[in-house]
Amino acid sequence: MFDYHQPDPTGHFGIYGGSFISETLTHAVNELKDAYAKYQHDPEFLAEFHSELAHFVGRPSPIYHAARMSP
Repeated sequence: MFDYHQPDPTGHFGIYGGSFISETLTHAVNELKDAYAKYQHDPEFLAEFHSELAHFVGRPSPIYHAARMSP
C-alpha cells in the first residue's frame, strides 16, 4: 500500500504521479528549489536565515533591526 500523505522526492503523490501544485506555479517552485539547493550550505545565507528565525518568525518577537532602512 502506498502512503499518499507525503510526496516522493520528486514532489509526486501516489502511483498516478502529478504534483500537488498549480501548473502556473511549477516554474516558480522549480526556481525556488534550485535556489535553495544552491544556498542551503552557504554560511552567509544560513546566518541571515537563522537571524530571521530568531528575530522575526513566530511573533511576538524581540525588537527587529531593519538593517536596510538604518543608516
